[in-house]
Amino acid sequence: MDRPLRFCMITAFYPPYNFGGDGVYVHRLSNELARRGHHVEVIHCKDAYRLFADEEPPGTYQDHPNVTVHGLESPLGFLSPLLTHQTGLPLLKTRKMRAILDKGFDVIHFHTVSLIGGPGVLRYGQGIKLYTTHDHWWVCQSRELYRFNRAVCAESRYCALCNLMRRRPPQLWRYTGLLQSGARHVDAFIAPSRFTQQMHRERGLDARIVHLPYFVPAGDSSPPDLSNPAGSDGRPYFLFVGRLFKIKGLQTIIPIFRRYDKAQLLVAGTGRDEDELHRLAANHPNIRFLGQQSQQELQNLYRHAVALIAPSITYEVAGVVIIEAFERQTPAIVRDLGGMPEHVRESGGGFVYDTEDELIAAMDKLLAKPALRGELGQKAYQAYQRLWTPEAHVERYLELIRDIADRKASRGGAIAGAAPQPGSDAGR
Repeated sequence: MDRPLRFCMITAFYPPYNFGGDGVYVHRLSNELARRGHHVEVIHCKDAYRLFADEEPPGTYQDHPNVTVHGLESPLGFLSPLLTHQTGLPLLKTRKMRAILDKGFDVIHFHTVSLIGGPGVLRYGQGIKLYTTHDHWWVCQSRELYRFNRAVCAESRYCALCNLMRRRPPQLWRYTGLLQSGARHVDAFIAPSRFTQQMHRERGLDARIVHLPYFVPAGDSSPPDLSNPAGSDGRPYFLFVGRLFKIKGLQTIIPIFRRYDKAQLLVAGTGRDEDELHRLAANHPNIRFLGQQSQQELQNLYRHAVALIAPSITYEVAGVVIIEAFERQTPAIVRDLGGMPEHVRESGGGFVYDTEDELIAAMDKLLAKPALRGELGQKAYQAYQRLWTPEAHVERYLELIRDIADRKASRGGAIAGAAPQPGSDAGR
C-alpha cells in the first residue's frame, strides 16, 4: 500500500495465551505487517485460554513495536467465554472491544472468535472486514466436522446431538440467523485451503471466500546435513509434529512403528490424549515422545527427518507443519483427507496415502533411495519459496485489501478508520 494502514486483529487466542496454529498465524501476520510499517492492534481473550489451561502460559512472545496487544479479562473469568459460546455475542467483552475499535481502523481482521465475540462481534467497528476460517466453526458446532467423535462428517443433520455427545451444550443461537447476519458485515472470508473454501460453500456460507494459504517464516539458512539423521542412536527417523489429540491420527501410526524396524518415529507435541498415546506406544524403543519443542528445536528435527508424517483422521483445514517441513527441505507423507494433501500435490514434495500399506510403501521408498528423499525435499522447498513465504502471503493479503477498497470506492464508499491519503491504493 502507498501509506501505512491501521489493522485490528480479533482472536480468542494469541501467544503466549495460545494452543494451536491459529494464534501463531495471527502473531506472524501481525508482526509481518508491522515490519512493513503498518500499525497493528490485537484483541484476544485471556479468559478463553484459562478456560482450558490449569496455569498461566509458559514463556513469552516478542512483538514488533508497531504491534499493540490487548489481552482482555473479565471479573467473571471463564464465564465470559462460556456466555459468548452460548449466545454468539461478546457480552462481557463488549465495552472494552468497542473502546479499542472506536480508535478507527482501516482493516478489522477476525480470526477464531467463537469465545471472544461469536458472530455478534462482526458488526463492531468500521473498515474493511476480513474473516479467516482457521477451523470449521462457521459450519460446525464442534469446529472439526468430526461426527460423534468417530468419523468425518458428511452432512449437517445431527449437529446438536453431536455436540451433546461431546459433553458440550448446543449453540441454539445458530438457528436464529445470527451467522447469516454476521456474514453480511464481512467483505471477504479467507480460506487457508481450497478444501475448506469448498466445505464452507457447500454448507451454506453465501459470501465471498478467497483462498489464501498460510505462510511460514524462513529459518536459519545453513544447508541441511542428511548424511547422519539425528535419531536417538543415529538411526533414521520419521517425524510427527502436532497436538496429541486423537483426531491428529498419531494412534494410527504408532502400531506400525512398533513392528517397523527400519526407522524410528519421533513425536513432537503435547495434548489431552498424551497419556493414552504413551500407553499405546508401551515404551517401545522405536517410538520417542519429545514433548513440546521450541521453533528452533523443531527446525532441527525437520531438517534431519526422513519425512514428516501427517496422519490426521479428520478434515484438517490446512497443514502448517507441512509447510514448516518443506521450508527445511523435508518431504511429507500425508493422509488423503481434508486440506493437508493440497500442499503435497501442489509441490510434488512427498506422498499422499489412504491405507497403511501405502504409508509403509512410501516410507520404504524414501529409506531405500536417499536421492529420492533429496529430490522431493527440493521440490518441497521450491514450492515453499514460490507459495508459502511471508512475502508471498503478505503481497496477496494486501492485494485483497486493495481489491476490496476498489470495490467499495466504485460504490461510493472507502476504507473507514484513518482517512485515505490522496493517491493511495486503499482510498481509490
